[in-house]
Amino acid sequence: MSEPLHALARQLEQAIRASEPFQQLKRAYEDVRRDEIAYRMFVNVRDIQLRLHEKQMRGAAILPDEIEQAQKAMALAQQNEKLARLMALEQQMSITIAEVQQIAMKPLEELHRSFMEGR
Repeated sequence: MSEPLHALARQLEQAIRASEPFQQLKRAYEDVRRDEIAYRMFVNVRDIQLRLHEKQMRGAAILPDEIEQAQKAMALAQQNEKLARLMALEQQMSITIAEVQQIAMKPLEELHRSFMEGR
């Protein structure tokens, strides 16, 4: 990456960190961390997700009882007000990051499209 693009990427990083949605997400993480029950539920859901992701990456079959366990853990977590808020804020931040990524990729997509149209 050229230096001007690196500099812009670092500015974007700082803008994200300073944004209100990121600050809300950060506070939500702190709230979950301070609540022992919410924190244990969070760790449990994360551990289940990581195990399933690792199995998927290895090409191993995910068993129906593992799916059921993940669904139950997620449903339980969503009943916790702090975790539900955290998950909603994470989803919003992920959408924002995906939108930024789409904007950043637009020049390449246009280049590819014009290349393919020139056949």
